[in-house]
Amino acid sequence: MRASVLVEPGRIEMEEREVPSPGPGDVLVKVASVGICGSDTHFYREGRIGDFVVDRPLVLGHESSGTIVAVGADVASHRIGQRVSIEPQRPDPSSEESRRGLYHLCPHMQFFAAPPFDGALAEYVTIGSGFAHAIPDDMSDDAAALCEPLSVAIAANRKARVTAGSRVLVAGAGPIGIATLQSALAFGATEVIVSDLEPRRREMATEFGATAVLDPREQDVTGLHVDAFIDASGAPSAVAAGIEAVRPAGTVVLVGMGADEMTLPVHIIQHRELLLTGVFRYANTWQAAISLERSGRVDLDSMVTKRFPLAEAEQALNADRIPGSLKAVVRVQE
Repeated sequence: MRASVLVEPGRIEMEEREVPSPGPGDVLVKVASVGICGSDTHFYREGRIGDFVVDRPLVLGHESSGTIVAVGADVASHRIGQRVSIEPQRPDPSSEESRRGLYHLCPHMQFFAAPPFDGALAEYVTIGSGFAHAIPDDMSDDAAALCEPLSVAIAANRKARVTAGSRVLVAGAGPIGIATLQSALAFGATEVIVSDLEPRRREMATEFGATAVLDPREQDVTGLHVDAFIDASGAPSAVAAGIEAVRPAGTVVLVGMGADEMTLPVHIIQHRELLLTGVFRYANTWQAAISLERSGRVDLDSMVTKRFPLAEAEQALNADRIPGSLKAVVRVQE
């Protein structure tokens, strides 16, 4: 099979590899679409994110969909031919975190495209059968792949306790920010305010339903008195300002991967008794993601602004530098 391989920071090569065989409990998926995530571009350009370091050739890509073409032992054969959205996780079911239902925090996790584990920018991948989620016939391959970033957004809104009538501030109108905006509205938020530095991304936020958009360089968010603040930017200044925008007993959720350390307004967190937490991946989100997309309350296909064949994966990894780009997708079989 063909695989797009990061051989060193800044260099992608196409390789011929053996098609993997599904082990017991696994399925073999012929990959259709792979979304390009900000983590992929970080690994491509810098070779690391925090403690995750690329020190050997790595296949990138963890937002993926495809069709099951073979199954391992203990998997029903009727799954062959099923179109699926891949939840790109292999937790250890015996770990304490997995047994507590927090399998996404398993310390022994094997996650697609998190070094040293290969991802989905290849013609075939294997995954545990329970992490290959069947999708309806009317869901596109691209939308099925983007159930992954939508799952991050769902996890963030759950952590933020967004519900009917909530007022929410989202910092950052990239793919995660737009998915978070759409999810918040689907969860019942009556007001979702989005801040971003880029005019085009603010326009996109409006197109996807934001009730207001702000340029943080020109408009102060600190007095908004929102129920929840979700940071999808990773910018220390956005986080600090967003915390000040939250009402007493409100919630702050950090999603964006930015600075490893930052200064926070601790006096505000204490005096307002704010709940501050983070989001690292997701657990038990896929059926909600599929339902939200299928119902039309979330539009994943419209988030795709550029498509590339597998042979042009490197161009896809640089698509975020194209003005007006939101989400690039690699069509693996084209």
